[in-house]
Amino acid sequence: MKKTEVEVKLKVEDLEKVPALLQQIGARLVHPREFEDNQLYDFPDFSLKMSQTLLRVRIQDRGSLLTYKEAPRVEGGAKVRDEMEVNVSSGETMVAILAKLGMRPLFRYQKYRSAYQYSDLVITVDETPVGNYLELEGPKPLIDEVAARLGYKPTDYIAKSYLTLYQDHLKLRGLPLKDMLFDAP
Repeated sequence: MKKTEVEVKLKVEDLEKVPALLQQIGARLVHPREFEDNQLYDFPDFSLKMSQTLLRVRIQDRGSLLTYKEAPRVEGGAKVRDEMEVNVSSGETMVAILAKLGMRPLFRYQKYRSAYQYSDLVITVDETPVGNYLELEGPKPLIDEVAARLGYKPTDYIAKSYLTLYQDHLKLRGLPLKDMLFDAP
């Protein structure tokens, strides 16, 4: 089923304060912190990348997801894009199917994510190798309301993907593009 995703990212400076802040505004925890392994796929001619669309396999403890997202646009500081998503019983099998179709991995990124619900808004707390972020996804007026209640201004909104944030991070340090992974223990 196709839906339109409206979201902003907000940089988190003090991760330890976030759960209490979310509880204060009335958000409720719907998925505790869990590890996610995300892989973007494309055809050898990079046709998805060229059209700014993406195909992602997300593997997590509570199940895997296959997501297709159309090219994004920015409206009022928020990233807006149409997407289709389906649960798959095995992320590993989905990856094998994509390989059989001639697709190949483009970029892999990992994060820890907790999910909260506030009215029609999904609030996720993402811990990534390049920083911590809140993602607010839902109706734009509700994004604006909750962001303000959490102490953010519209100028704090980030409409970039984790791939773009990571590319910016590497470019500032003069490093080549690689997967965004947590260091092995």
